[in-house]
Amino acid sequence: MLRKMKIHKVGAALATAGVLMAASFGSHAANNVPSMTFTLATSGTETDMRSVAMREVFAPMVSSFANFKAGYSGSLFAQGTELEAISRGNLTMSIASAQELAQFFPEFSIFATGYVHQDAAHQVRVFNDPLMDPFKKTVEDELGVKLLSVMYLGRRHVNLRFPRSEKNVMTPADLAGVNLRMPGTDAWQFLGKALGASPTPLAFNEVYTALASGAVDGQDNPLPTVVDKKFYEVTKQISLTSHLVDLNYIAFSKKTWDGLTADQQMAVQRAADAAAAYGRLKQLDKENNLADFIRSQGVEIYTPDLKAFREHVQAQYVGSEAAASWPAGVLDKINALGN
Repeated sequence: MLRKMKIHKVGAALATAGVLMAASFGSHAANNVPSMTFTLATSGTETDMRSVAMREVFAPMVSSFANFKAGYSGSLFAQGTELEAISRGNLTMSIASAQELAQFFPEFSIFATGYVHQDAAHQVRVFNDPLMDPFKKTVEDELGVKLLSVMYLGRRHVNLRFPRSEKNVMTPADLAGVNLRMPGTDAWQFLGKALGASPTPLAFNEVYTALASGAVDGQDNPLPTVVDKKFYEVTKQISLTSHLVDLNYIAFSKKTWDGLTADQQMAVQRAADAAAAYGRLKQLDKENNLADFIRSQGVEIYTPDLKAFREHVQAQYVGSEAAASWPAGVLDKINALGN
């Protein structure tokens, strides 16, 4: 039902978008002026490594035929609405999560499941494997969105506003009653419950204020995001649960893609892969070097019982509605691509 509700108007929207986009592609090429503009909407900040990668790597690589315009911190479209904006022809690109795609296509929840991806390299192997082909085709055919490449967001950890002396998170049982901010999609909320917490849906740009006021007890994000959004100013501890090796997809308008020449398509694909690779390496570097800085800000960082977390979280998915949509055999294929 959700799938149908979300996409039943996409066909008509894309037809209208085709007229608009065709008009924008034509007249300036002869003057060596970019004949189109690629608009990117992201909930990330301007200094977020994914934003930096798109601005400093992707944009220059397509600059001969396309201008690049980015809206950061949800300034163009609110978090969670970007994919529909692409479908309507109002946006060219977004940095989309598997959780957001699962709102349209529940089978994508497999890529948002706790402790499924092992590391950044595993994410790339999975994205480039033939097992992803049916997923990509569905998104193109039914939503008008092309998934170009996979970006590494990082290992997500539990970050709480009260000190460890008040709440020592070593196992899922220790998160009982904790109002943990999670994005509002079903996949995110399920993961929050699987961790043992009480997930609270909240837009990303509201998290800092909510932590400062005590409206939520904590949030989960990789260490680079904790620094980028200055969550260390309003939290006291980070339990390194590593419950999700998180990813984003560089999502691109299929209608825009189809209007490009073969050479332009190749340039866009190469630019997306280069931006993803750049962002991945920079994010890994930041992830490996930020713990000391966060500790210097008065935040205690420690490792919980990862075996207890992994076993508990994975057990919540077995036989659940969240796993019912997963295509047969795909989880085994994902695991086989691991270390």
